[in-house]
Amino acid sequence: MRPKRDQRGLDEIDRSILAMLQDDCKLALAKLGEQVGLSAPSIIERVRKLEHEGFIKGYHARIDARRLGLDVTAFISVWTTHARAIKEFQRHLKELEDVLECHHVTGGPTLLLKVKTRNTQSLERLISAIRALPDVERTETNVVLSTLVERAGLGTKALKAGNTEPPPKDHDEVSGAA
Repeated sequence: MRPKRDQRGLDEIDRSILAMLQDDCKLALAKLGEQVGLSAPSIIERVRKLEHEGFIKGYHARIDARRLGLDVTAFISVWTTHARAIKEFQRHLKELEDVLECHHVTGGPTLLLKVKTRNTQSLERLISAIRALPDVERTETNVVLSTLVERAGLGTKALKAGNTEPPPKDHDEVSGAA
């Protein structure tokens, strides 16, 4: 009997694979197969399918920014002159290495950036560089004093079966990496 797939094309085994790889992307495929009851060739095929279909976008190490001297985390709200400026802003993101995330948001600002820098002087230089970009009207910065929760992956609810939301349509990503 074939496992029941949801509207995203995932079954319980796929969801278990995603959850385990999210917890430990270095988990040996043999161990992964053992955990979900699949042979080595079957687990390799499943993982490749999940990669090919875009459910797995990459494998990453979580690095402690503070250990590398990046001691300041901040959120920078950016107001632009018009929404068309987002594409132009996106082109400049490669130059702004301290920007970890860039989101187009609702409300007052056009964009919300998450950044990590060495100190307040480097943060000030980054803010100045952002303000100097074309069509940036103003910025507002919130410096993080402490972080209570910072998840590297999706919550367990998103990886459980029964998610009845239709799959989102593809869209252009600002960062291009997950």
